[in-house]
Parts: sequence; structure tokens; C-alpha cells
Amino acid sequence: MRPILIIRSAMRVAIIATPLLLALHYFITHLLAFIHIFYQHPGIAITQRQVANAYYLNGTTLLGEEATGRKKKEYIPKIIHQIFHNWKDPANETLPSDWDAQRRTCVESNPHWEHRLWTPRTSLSFLTTHYPTFLPSYLSYPHPVQRVDALRYFLLYHYGGIYLDLDNGCLPSSVSMSMSSTVSDSLDPLVGYPLWITDGGRGALSNNILGARARHPFWGRVVAELISGRGAAVPRGWGERVTGFWKRWWCAWGVLRYVEVSWGVGQWFLGGVWDEYHVLLERGRDQVRGDTLMLSVMEGVVDDEEESGRLYRLMMDDRPGRDEWVFFTQGRGGTWNGWDNRLFLEIGDHLGVFFLLLVLGVLGGILGWLAKRYRVQRGKGYRRVKSEDMEDRSE
Repeated sequence: MRPILIIRSAMRVAIIATPLLLALHYFITHLLAFIHIFYQHPGIAITQRQVANAYYLNGTTLLGEEATGRKKKEYIPKIIHQIFHNWKDPANETLPSDWDAQRRTCVESNPHWEHRLWTPRTSLSFLTTHYPTFLPSYLSYPHPVQRVDALRYFLLYHYGGIYLDLDNGCLPSSVSMSMSSTVSDSLDPLVGYPLWITDGGRGALSNNILGARARHPFWGRVVAELISGRGAAVPRGWGERVTGFWKRWWCAWGVLRYVEVSWGVGQWFLGGVWDEYHVLLERGRDQVRGDTLMLSVMEGVVDDEEESGRLYRLMMDDRPGRDEWVFFTQGRGGTWNGWDNRLFLEIGDHLGVFFLLLVLGVLGGILGWLAKRYRVQRGKGYRRVKSEDMEDRSE
């Protein structure tokens, strides 16, 4: 009987421990991924002032390329992409007055650039023509802002150029670049870098202003993730149906919408792909020669180090005392933000305090659980027998 009891006890422990361990693994891995969002990302950090000084004072870019008759290599085509999707009235393509004013600052400060404003009609036409396999995912996004997020990535991959949110404007070169002896369009210094992404200085990368040459492999990797169904509401298998239930619940009730958008196709998703791309750069082509999929991803990453291996983080921290903004301005935004957006903004501003409270909370929960278990087990032990009980038994 003893071996059978041991086996039964082991089975009970396994039945209880297995789901607990799986839940613990899920919690820890997602917690680590969440924590990583708020720490410094790879890539070369540059300030707007550094870019301006290199271009206007030294006659170079930060890539070290010398100017020849003030003509520098231009990686990024001179196209400014902006997206206006009127979620309440899709047929209305008239910009709000403040956003129109912001956009005009870029048009006036960059007269030699091409300016493209993408509406729901032109956006759908572009995707239908060039990326029809992405349409089911694009149309299934539960939040309209997710379509705007995804579209900007496809535009940069397909055409290249600079993308700006409509609540961002451009500073004129005559003001922001007063050291220059020649007149140029205000965003010209930024075209000398194959790819850059903006960093708001709070840990998570930003996707409100982006720049890249066309067909850059980083954006190719982002586009491939989205075409595979990342962030879409259409489940691709039983695993997504099970694990995605809570996402649909949050979406239905509007709780933690910022988390779903950011982790689905927004800035947190973009930061994750950014980190993965740099891991590929470190591994190099030799380590992935036997993997056909990885070879396709690595195409152009290591072969052309100058154009594809140098990724920059353009610092755009708007807090007082931070690096000067030279090229861009910030206007009214946050059209889809909620209480959780403000929550995570506060987390980004107080990382140390947040993670200290998080660790203390987890430790407090574990100690409380252990103390409760100890009291329960202690209650199951021997108890003192009263004299009355002894007399009753003797009779």
C-alpha cells in the first residue's frame, strides 16, 4: 500500500503544481518583457542638435561622410508621409484647423519635399494594390488607431521617407539652423541616415516620427510580422483563441486599451522588433546559414553594414531640461489616449519607484501566502486533550 500512496501523493502534487508552474512561467516571461520596454534600447543615440551641427557646421553627417560641394549622400527620399483617418466620419477628409496649421509648417519649411496625406480611401487603395494579403488583418483591428500605426510601417518600407503624426510640426531652418550659411529645407540634415526612430527618453521607443530609406530590412521584418497576423483580431489557431481571450475582453470593456494597442502594433511592438533586429546584427550571417527563414530576414542586414547595420535613435524627450528640439514641434495629440496611457507615462517617469513597489508587492504576496500556509498546517497538528474528555473515555 505504501508505494500506491506515494504514487497518489505524487500525482496530486503534479496536478496542482503543473498549472501553477505554467501560470508562473507565463507571468514571469511577460513581466520581464514588460520591464524590458522601459529600459534603454540598442542603437546609436543621437540628439537633434548633433545632427544639425554635423550637417551645417562640419559639412558631414554623423556617419562621417564628408561633404562634396555641400552634397552629402541622401539615403532617405524627400517624402513626408502623414495620415488622417477621421474615425467618426471617414468620408470627411478635412483636417482640424490646428493639425492643418502644424502640417503647413512642414510644407512651408520643406518646399522641395513631396508631401503625402493618406486618408482612409488612399490608404485602402495602397494596401489593396501592394499588400493585399495584409488586408484581412488590417480590417480586423479592433481599434482604428491600430490601422494608422500599421499603415505608417508599410509606407516607410515601400516608399521610404519621413513619417510624422499630424500633431507634430516642423521648425523652419532659418530659426532652428541659424548657424547655416546656406538656405536648405529644414529636414534635409535627417536624410543622411539610412534609418532612425525617435526615442522619447522614457524607456519605450516612439513611433510618432520615423525616417528610413525604402526597403530597409528592419521595416521588412516589421511588415512581415504584421502580415503574419500580429495584433489582428482574427485568431490564427487554437492557441491564439485561448490566450487571446483576455485581450478581447479588455477590448470589449475599454480597459487597458493603451496596452493592447501598444503591444499589438504600436510602440511597444516596434521596440520589440527593434531589439530582435539588433540581436540578428550581433549574431551575423555565419550563425544563420543553415536557416532559410533567418537567411531571408538577414538579407541586407550584414552585407551592407553602412546602410542597414547602423540604426539610430533620435532623442525627442520633451521634459524640461532635456536635449533641444531642433527639427520638430509638438501640438495637440492623444486623440485615443485613456487613463492607462497616463498611468504608463507616470511609470516611465518614475521607473525606480515603480519597480521597487512591484518587487515589494510580489515579495509581500509570497510571504503572506507562506504565512497563511504555515497557520493552516499548524492548525492540523496535535491539540491538548482536556481532563473532561479523558474522564468520558475512562467511563
